[in-house]
Amino acid sequence: MNSDDPAVQQKAVLETEKRLLLLEREQEEDGCRTTLNKTMISPPRAPENADDMNPEAFLASVEKDAKERAKRRRESRVLADALKEKGNEAYVKGDYETAIFYYSEGLGKLKDMKVLYTNRAQAYIKLGDYEKALVDCEWALKCDERCTKAYFHMGKAHLAMKNYSKNLRSPSKNIKSSLFSLATSCLVSVSQSRECYQKIGEINPKLQTQVKESLNQVTLQEKADLQEKEARESLDSGKNTAMTTKNLLETLSKPDQTPLFYAGGIEILTEMMTDCTERTLFRTYGGFSTISDHEVIRKCLFSAGMDAVEEVLCVAVLKLWQAVCSDNEENQRQLVIHPDMARLLPSFMTSRILVIQQQSLALLLQLTQTENGRNQVIKQLDMIRLCEALLSFLDFSDKKSNTAIGVLTDLALEERFQVWLQANLPGVLPALTGALKREPKLTSPSALCQCIALMGNISAEPTARRHMMSCEEFGDACLELLVKCEEDVDLFREVTYTLLGLIMNLCLEVPFISEMWAMEMSRKCLALLNSQDGGILTRAAGVLSRTLSSSPTIVEEALTAGVVKKMIKFLRMGGQTASHYAIKTLAVCTNSCHPAREEVMRLDKKFSILILLLESEDEILAGNAALCLGNCMEVPSAASSLLKTNIIQILLKLAGNDSQRTAVQLNAGIALGKLCTAEPRFAAQLRELHGIEILNSTMKHMNDS
Repeated sequence: MNSDDPAVQQKAVLETEKRLLLLEREQEEDGCRTTLNKTMISPPRAPENADDMNPEAFLASVEKDAKERAKRRRESRVLADALKEKGNEAYVKGDYETAIFYYSEGLGKLKDMKVLYTNRAQAYIKLGDYEKALVDCEWALKCDERCTKAYFHMGKAHLAMKNYSKNLRSPSKNIKSSLFSLATSCLVSVSQSRECYQKIGEINPKLQTQVKESLNQVTLQEKADLQEKEARESLDSGKNTAMTTKNLLETLSKPDQTPLFYAGGIEILTEMMTDCTERTLFRTYGGFSTISDHEVIRKCLFSAGMDAVEEVLCVAVLKLWQAVCSDNEENQRQLVIHPDMARLLPSFMTSRILVIQQQSLALLLQLTQTENGRNQVIKQLDMIRLCEALLSFLDFSDKKSNTAIGVLTDLALEERFQVWLQANLPGVLPALTGALKREPKLTSPSALCQCIALMGNISAEPTARRHMMSCEEFGDACLELLVKCEEDVDLFREVTYTLLGLIMNLCLEVPFISEMWAMEMSRKCLALLNSQDGGILTRAAGVLSRTLSSSPTIVEEALTAGVVKKMIKFLRMGGQTASHYAIKTLAVCTNSCHPAREEVMRLDKKFSILILLLESEDEILAGNAALCLGNCMEVPSAASSLLKTNIIQILLKLAGNDSQRTAVQLNAGIALGKLCTAEPRFAAQLRELHGIEILNSTMKHMNDS
């Protein structure tokens, strides 16, 4: 490269570029793709005769050194991965100090391994060392500027840290100035946290749900910080109520007093909680721990056989919690995250003492008024016990039962609940089954309807539906409740209607619980076809369209009960949903029973109803109509009755269309084949329309698909 000859120089440059490109590829294969590499690269030691070394020898020396470094990096990666796994094991056990030690050791082996930085940051957060966590997140971002985990932990650290300045960590002579600086610092920290979470959404839009939840936490923290600032100002002004709140909590902290002493103090404290400032002071002065961790109060709250005095104290505590949580989401969060609440609140709701049930339900209703509150409840409480407790209110008056089931319905709308339910449905099924076993005459009809509708929504998800249908007791409970409602369909119209919706969903899952269950369910729905209620008629037909195929015996019973005539009536009346169920039922009946084909022809001699459905843009209607028509072609003279129609063109159009449902094309093709077999004149029409070629082309397309 130092040659005076331009040709020699150019050759050396090309050779250098070639070898550097080879080196980059080797490093990429080794996984070194970070924007930062803190490994110091030393050039090969120059030999004593360096001045005499030619360019080729020098480049060979560099290449050798690069390969050695790549090898050392691979070895370091193996060691760093092993240390990372040890750190992860320690983290899972809650031994965060040991986890940090292993992550640090791993970084000693490989300094640009971002996962070690983010993992160590997470461990630092657990220990409350937020500044170190932030430093690690910054290093991770230097390794990968799109590292969403780094932004997540950084946002969490900023939010927890609040960036208090040093002068605010010690008493200040100028309290108002300190409060102003503190509030400003908190706002800066919250703003930084918000920016971190927003950055995650920009990098990976698929994480919008997690981003939304994190941003909600930021908003709540903003509100809590503002509340605490106002509370401090109130205390600084010497406001009497602020001092009273503090003094009352100090009084309640006294040990070894009678339960009535504490009940009286709590009642006075409850009366004080009239505005946001007082509720915030309750929190900032450790009110939750004063109440929940007090030995005497805890003993009363957890008493198995509560006496009258313990009952008074328990009710006082429940009313206090309602008062301090009113319009204060941070207080709600503080209450729900207390370890005792996971089992305490569901326990109160199933208490034999009615006033405790009532107050605990009122508290839960208050906690679930907001999206954040509902998610906190789902995240922190024992949800299986809570579901059982809420469902137990079905035995109460309309108001209580409607409130309880309404809370459960609201919880079920949250994505977090749906994720939880998929993993825990087997544990909840016994309680849901128990709800179906309730005696409708002794239960609030509206609450029972809400409960069944909730189950219907759950059963719309395939995995949940499989769990339900695999539980024989659950299926039997549905059948038993339908029988109870049948005794007075008018009185239990809404319950029957809602229950049929649940059963329709369950019947999407094949195989059924048993053939006997499907037959009994079909019989009950056949009886319901005599109802004067259009909604019940439609849903009963919907269940039949899914259960009749389970047994030829039940199809014969359905024919005896006049199901064909009723389904033809449905089709004449129109209505898309009812027509769907009616034509599907006719297709099932005509597929397995010759008398059903004969009755269809008798009731619709020229098949005008079926032809009309064949021309529908609704593929489900057209496909089942084609199946039903094909089945009916086995009746003598059925095909000849269609000679003066354009049935060949209609079926050929269906068979040749590029339908989304291949069953439509297949059913139309089969109907054409049966039509031509039964009446040769149709075969001639088919040839004239080049039908054979169209059908061949369609079949080839279906096979390719």
